[in-house]
Amino acid sequence: MKHTPVLLSESLEALQIKPDGIYVDGTLGRAGHSLEILKRLKTGRLIAIDCDLDAIEQAGEKLGAYKDKITIIHGNFKDTVKILDGLNINAIDGAIYDLGVSSPQLDDAARGFSYQSDAKLDMRMDKSGPLTAFEIINTWQEEKLTEIFFKYGEEKYSRQIAKQIINKRTASPINTTFELNEVIFSAIPAAARREKQHPSKRCFQALRIAVGDELSVLNEMIDTVPFILNHGGRLCVISFHSLEDRIVKRAFQDYAASCTCDRKAPVCICNKVQVLKIITKKPVTESDENIKQNPRARSAKLRVAERI
Repeated sequence: MKHTPVLLSESLEALQIKPDGIYVDGTLGRAGHSLEILKRLKTGRLIAIDCDLDAIEQAGEKLGAYKDKITIIHGNFKDTVKILDGLNINAIDGAIYDLGVSSPQLDDAARGFSYQSDAKLDMRMDKSGPLTAFEIINTWQEEKLTEIFFKYGEEKYSRQIAKQIINKRTASPINTTFELNEVIFSAIPAAARREKQHPSKRCFQALRIAVGDELSVLNEMIDTVPFILNHGGRLCVISFHSLEDRIVKRAFQDYAASCTCDRKAPVCICNKVQVLKIITKKPVTESDENIKQNPRARSAKLRVAERI
């Protein structure tokens, strides 16, 4: 399936790209956002980061005409500030982070992201990473499995599924996505198997988040990147999960607050300095028309904040 950039026009408008600016695409993916940013630069520069070498190779070919304006880095976006330090860049005019998995990654059966294709349990964005979904499913304790299914997947049958996984792997390892599907199906009530949403969707989402430690990565990025934005620089984050969106929302609210003292206090003693101004009071979502063309965009939410 062709990868369709989510909230593309909305993101570009929010970034307010200056032709001579320095920008970061922290999740290069298939370069949909990067390409459009580059088209708007003249003397500016784009730093594009991705942990997936396959994505970097394909994006590099796609962006070849702009090689004098882009630096592509194999790395994790949690290290954005360190990566920029290594390039002697101490301030940027904007950054975008699309936290979703690209369609080519989902549709590549060998990556093990999808419950709809049979493959080895992997789910690593970075193939050099040490932790795989296989290791989680076959070695983590029942309590930990229950926790990630419930917390990251909001799976109401998390306890039953975790127990069934333990029972199955005691006899033999769970090696593939379809084998895991079978375990999940056998653990949930018959009525739940007939729901419109695939019974494995929530657990597979939870596993992907756990393999990539995605929430910690997001927290590390959002703890650092706002402070390297130039005055008026924009930070755009597209999330696809309520936990991700909550992290972004709360961080933006915290950075936008100028004082945390009790309202009854006669003077401010917290000395908190406002860092960001929230641009999107409510998250921006995809249009119904675009969702029809790209159903995976249904849960996408864009939040934008500006450095003051």
